[in-house]
This record gives sequence, structure tokens and C-alpha cells, in this order.
Amino acid sequence: MILVSVNGNPMKNLLSIPLLLLCFGLCQAQEVRIVFDVTSDDPKIHASTMRHIEGMSAAYPNSTFELVIYSGALPMVLKEKSALTGEILKVLERENVTINVCAMTLKRYNLDESALITGVKTVPDGILEIVQRQNEGWGYIKEAY
Repeated sequence: MILVSVNGNPMKNLLSIPLLLLCFGLCQAQEVRIVFDVTSDDPKIHASTMRHIEGMSAAYPNSTFELVIYSGALPMVLKEKSALTGEILKVLERENVTINVCAMTLKRYNLDESALITGVKTVPDGILEIVQRQNEGWGYIKEAY
């Protein structure tokens, strides 16, 4: 056991311990909401994005994470093309993770939701989704090199 003296007063030591524990508990319970933006066709960016979401969603179960995919990143979530199907399915098992694809991007490539990995959803407009999340106070991460 480590004892710390606060100005030489042992009573202050006893009072400071519960206060520190309360602060630690509040920090651990704090909810953070982060939206990740992926547009690149680079498989390295796709893999690093999934590592980030996997690690953070496991470490911060009280937080919420949303991945928004559009433009060249579409193959990342296509059943027939993704190299990350296992990783995507794993993170989608968590209640604090959603993965959304821009419906306009799907339309541009003449695809529909049936082409997506199970559990991946669509939003009408990927950019608008990100802007709405930012307006709601979400943090924003643009995945890139």
C-alpha cells in the first residue's frame, strides 16, 4: 500500500482517496462518440481503420463509434471484394459500433445493399452523415496516410 501525505495531514489523505476514486470512475464511464471517415481505396488504410475501431470499441465500451464509407473505399465492405470481412463482422458484433455506406456511392456503382457484408448499413449521403454527427458533438477522424 502506498501512503501519500497531503500537507502532512493524515485526515486529508483519507479524504483524498475517495475523491480520486470518484474522479477515476467518472473518467472511465465518460462516453465518447467518434465518426470515422474513409474514402480511400488503399487497403492499408482500410486495415488500419479496422484496427483503430477494434481497439477503441473494446477499450471504451461506453463509447460509440461509427464508420462512414463512401467513394473509393466501397470495396472495403463488399462481400465479393473485401479483404477484411472477418474484422468487419467482429466489430459489428459490438453494440457500440456501426458501419455505414453512402447510398449514393452504391448507386454510382450500380449496387444495392445485398452486395454489402452482413451488418453493414446504408445512409442516404455519407458526407451529410458525417456533418450531422459533427453537429451533434461527435469527434471526427479522417482515416488517411
